[in-house]
Amino acid sequence: MTYGERVIDRPLASLGRILLDLGTTVMGVAASPGDLGTEVTGVHIYDPLDELLVPPGGILLAVGVHAASDIRDLLYRARTAAAIVVKVPVEVDEQVRAAVLETGIAVLGLTRAASWSQVAALLRSLLAEGDLDEPGEEPQGDLFALANAVCALLDAPVTIEDRSSRVLAYSGRQDEADPGRVETVLGLQVPERFQRMLDERGFFKQLYQSREPVYIELHDGTSINRTAVAVRSGDEILGSIWAAVREPLSEQRQRAFADAAKIVALQLLRERAGADTQRRLRADLLSTVLAGGADAAEAAGRLGVATERLCVLAAQLTDLTDADPARGESDRQRFCDAFALHVGAIHPRAAAALVGSVAYAVLPLSTGGEEEERAVRVAQSFLSRVGPRYEANIGVGRLAANLAQVARSRADADRALRVLRARGTSGQAAGYTTVHFESLLMQVADVVTAEEQTPTGPYQRLLEHDAEHGSDLVATLRAYLDAFGDVNLASAQVHVHANTFRYRLKRLVEISGLDLADPDARLTVMLQMRIFGP
Repeated sequence: MTYGERVIDRPLASLGRILLDLGTTVMGVAASPGDLGTEVTGVHIYDPLDELLVPPGGILLAVGVHAASDIRDLLYRARTAAAIVVKVPVEVDEQVRAAVLETGIAVLGLTRAASWSQVAALLRSLLAEGDLDEPGEEPQGDLFALANAVCALLDAPVTIEDRSSRVLAYSGRQDEADPGRVETVLGLQVPERFQRMLDERGFFKQLYQSREPVYIELHDGTSINRTAVAVRSGDEILGSIWAAVREPLSEQRQRAFADAAKIVALQLLRERAGADTQRRLRADLLSTVLAGGADAAEAAGRLGVATERLCVLAAQLTDLTDADPARGESDRQRFCDAFALHVGAIHPRAAAALVGSVAYAVLPLSTGGEEEERAVRVAQSFLSRVGPRYEANIGVGRLAANLAQVARSRADADRALRVLRARGTSGQAAGYTTVHFESLLMQVADVVTAEEQTPTGPYQRLLEHDAEHGSDLVATLRAYLDAFGDVNLASAQVHVHANTFRYRLKRLVEISGLDLADPDARLTVMLQMRIFGP
């Protein structure tokens, strides 16, 4: 490839991004040079008996290095590395900090629960081309193999579940368990009645507070007892493993079960990191398509989306009142996943991704006219399907004949979504052309705000009079204009007698100098009221 060839760069496997993927409970920064944007090129294991050769950008796993003096010496010897990794607790003194700043190499602390071989495999999986190949591919994992391995260790059928009791994987021999377990496996979800029973008896609380396996006696006459262990990364609960057993595990099997939970935790972290990488890649590529620039065609090709006759849809949740930002982000991502599935079912060459807090979709439309209306119907259909779970609005842009016009369609969708947000509605979809004037007024208001403009003329004089005397002349004028000059209707709107309203109307004309017989004067004051507010 020559330098003259134009390509779209992959998202850089930067040190900061890798740390974000892994989570601070697995690996944290013990000493930082400041910038963590260094591109990581590979993972290398330190061996004191071999010559130290670390390529630029390599992560060096400092096996057996503990003392601050050894960390400092290694920093100076591995000057081309991006970071060195040491098992916690990491000894960091002033000399280590000085060496970090001088060499630009970060010192990272690795949780003691992880083995070096597991972490090396985990890091390499994040850097592997396979994890960044093409969007849409599922991250490769072996949770089912792990479930079968745990089943063999315990001589009992097991399930691996997330925090919401959804089944992520299960072993063989489930026919040896009880009807409740069979129902759980078939539905890939623990039935609600069992979840409620476990919660009411305090089993979940006991499970998540313990780092050892917990034996649970069900005593319902039809169920086999359970032994469960929490799957955690540091203090974060990732899920749990449940074994159907008829008696408590032996001490040896309890230790094996606890050790298995650590391996499952690393696998869950790897799959989560891979899924996050895929989502970020899709978001990066879709952002490039939505920008409509020179790279849009190549990005569209990698996403597999159409390049002609497209509408952009912008969807945003409206009910995120939870104070937990992590849960909010999870809800947004699940909402986007459902959105992507919906538009993908409408057209195989559609694509969707979460960009910021908005889920954008690029939807190809066949010929036949009324493209925007058809796209709105697609949006309304999606909202009706997810309505019980998610409250959201969707803005729909005008048809883009080609990729060069996609940026305009995206701007349209954003503006339509903004109008719906300003209305305070939820569960609504709107095409740009149906909210065009409201959007234009908002754009004018943005210019007014940016340039710090203020009301002028008759409207300014009415505002000043109301502020000084406590009168309601602006409200009187608004009612009159909204009623198209019908005094009886306008007076009823402000709850005063018609004669009182006529007197107020006469006063506001005297004070403001407004000529209500002049259509241009009426339009001017109406626009000012819409733009500046009362």
